Amino acid sequence: MSGLAPLDNAARQPLLDEDFLARVERLSLLSRATLTGRIRGTRRSRRRGFSTEFADHRDYVPGDDLRYLDWNIFGRLDRLFIKLFEEEEDLTVCLLLDRSLSMDTGSPNKFRYARQVAAALAYIALGTDDRVGVYPFDGSMGAPFKPVRGRRNALRLIRWLADLEPGSGTNLVESLTSFASATPGRGVVILISDLLDPAGYTDALRVIAGRKADVHLIHVLSPQELDPTVAGDVRLLDLEDGGAVEVSINPRILATYRRTVEEFREGVRQACSRFSITPILTSTELPFDTLVLDYLRSRRIIG
Repeated sequence: MSGLAPLDNAARQPLLDEDFLARVERLSLLSRATLTGRIRGTRRSRRRGFSTEFADHRDYVPGDDLRYLDWNIFGRLDRLFIKLFEEEEDLTVCLLLDRSLSMDTGSPNKFRYARQVAAALAYIALGTDDRVGVYPFDGSMGAPFKPVRGRRNALRLIRWLADLEPGSGTNLVESLTSFASATPGRGVVILISDLLDPAGYTDALRVIAGRKADVHLIHVLSPQELDPTVAGDVRLLDLEDGGAVEVSINPRILATYRRTVEEFREGVRQACSRFSITPILTSTELPFDTLVLDYLRSRRIIG
């Protein structure tokens, strides 16, 4: 699954244009996770605390803050109750971005596509005051864009993504293990990758699934990887390890290749189901804004 990496004219354009930004202005990331952010933000938590919106009462016990006594109930029932409120807390969104050389292929280019998706999701999350961090990786986890909050940081994050260069080979397990050991387990984790690692992807998915978080996979392949049109005698190069093989492409070989790709994608679906990861399988042939605005909304990842 290697290929050429022609220079896409779109690579010179901004990752996100103003029209797209206007269309996502009121969207937000949706999470099933129980949020345990450290400060109050804009999301309703399942925890009860002392915030702004009334939720329930409980009996007073010595040591409770007297400011939260409900004197109206005391006047009616002659009993002391403490008022409870819904806590609104921040959500941490971690975007794991594959920058290995296998991503820098295809037309449209997979790496640019992945950065566009990451930029879009970051912009949406920052608009609802979530914390957002981006974690690029190839053979290891690279220097991250550490989590920030607020739309005021969106332009800086998008510029950082635009300047991010492809790396080297792929080591999914090492990279994602490094991420998992260094970051809190709650929130939302979104892995954007082609999963093309000679060692496989199953153990890597298991690593990030073993967390108290909503985990999503955006599996990106190019049209050329899904349905190649090459024919005749060709020399295939592995961009990551430099290996090469000469093959003669005929209809039977192409049919076998397409079956192998479909088995690969089906294996990804099954692994995600086993680890409770939401899989989004896409091709760069699908415009990234359609992926975000239509498909991710239909899957209730954003709304």
